[in-house]
Amino acid sequence: MRDKELYEAILGVERPWRVIGVELDTDGREVRVEIENTEKRLPCPTCGVECPRHDSRHRRWRHLDTCQFQTILMAAVPRVKCGKHGVLQVPVPWAERNSHFTALFEQLVISWLQEASISAVAVLFGLSWNATDRIMREAVRRGLKRQQRRLPRHLGIDETSFQKRHEYVTVLCDQDEGHVVHVADGRSAEAVEEYVSDFGEEARSAVETVAMDIWQAYINAVEKLIPGAEKKICFDKFHMAQHLGKAVDKVRREEHRRLKREGDDTLKGSKHLWLTHPANLTEARLEQIETLRRVAEKTGRAWVLKETAMDAWRYRSRHWARTALLRWYNWAIRSRLEPMRQVARMVKRRLDGLVNAIHHGVTNARAEGINARIQWIKYTGRGFRNRERFRRAIYFHLGGLNMSPETIEPIVFHTS
Repeated sequence: MRDKELYEAILGVERPWRVIGVELDTDGREVRVEIENTEKRLPCPTCGVECPRHDSRHRRWRHLDTCQFQTILMAAVPRVKCGKHGVLQVPVPWAERNSHFTALFEQLVISWLQEASISAVAVLFGLSWNATDRIMREAVRRGLKRQQRRLPRHLGIDETSFQKRHEYVTVLCDQDEGHVVHVADGRSAEAVEEYVSDFGEEARSAVETVAMDIWQAYINAVEKLIPGAEKKICFDKFHMAQHLGKAVDKVRREEHRRLKREGDDTLKGSKHLWLTHPANLTEARLEQIETLRRVAEKTGRAWVLKETAMDAWRYRSRHWARTALLRWYNWAIRSRLEPMRQVARMVKRRLDGLVNAIHHGVTNARAEGINARIQWIKYTGRGFRNRERFRRAIYFHLGGLNMSPETIEPIVFHTS
């Protein structure tokens, strides 16, 4: 097989296009493949009506490498003169419109971008940072255009930090699929409303659960837009555990200061011991807690309250979950430990949302997992000064989008 037929075969070039030349430049480390289209009449890209050829424009595209050499496709791309739409350039079957890369090359770059930072991929392929970023930007644009906007039956809402100084974005996700469906600025009610309000009442009524942290702005938005929200809002178990852990630590620090004044350093260095789940503690560590409880009586009581609160999640019945939480509330409110009393008041105020979470077996673990991956995106990207680029990176990595170029079928590249 000669070189022209070889490249026609591996590039998938078909009539009216054909390879007319292949040139090897060993000094420039390039293989240049020239392609032409000599048809006198071609369809208009907009309406499809066959039109006369007007002129042509010379263009180049970077393709997948041939061994250790870059492969460059070159063609004089025809323009047609349509009576209705004017002079337009016909599309080429190997690349997206206005792209300097073939579709297969873009797909390979997209696959690597899912594994590494823009800077790393740019170095790998010998591209500029801006060119690599443009490939990502166009991939997300295609993916969002193809995305079927829908309101998940099991919705998760969480905020994640964008920069320091309390800069946040709100992330809405599908709890079943684990995909991000919307990213909005800030963590206000409007951040949720701008997505949810686009759907009709039937779609909003079909939402079965909304998992979220205990944040009043999100609560207000869901209560306003989701019918029957009082039985659908589910407050995250782990968020409550976080509040309890902070309360235990406050009690520990207060008691440590009192004991230290008496010359007793028993509680020094014990912070993580009190905050670790008992199932993750060795027998020796559990015995250490029992020993400490005899000295640090208040911290010991706070720790028991923390662990007992989680017992409510053993139930599925609304009645028994509510009973367990109210029983815990009565115990905590009489504990004479103000940090625990504060958590008890929060439990009383948010009782319905906690009971819903227990009844439905819902947690915000999916959203928290997405949040952890977003922090990884921030780390690998060395931070984001541009909010739009941060939002785009979230969609790229976590949106579950079909981002393949239009001219090829979706391809999965396996990278390490």
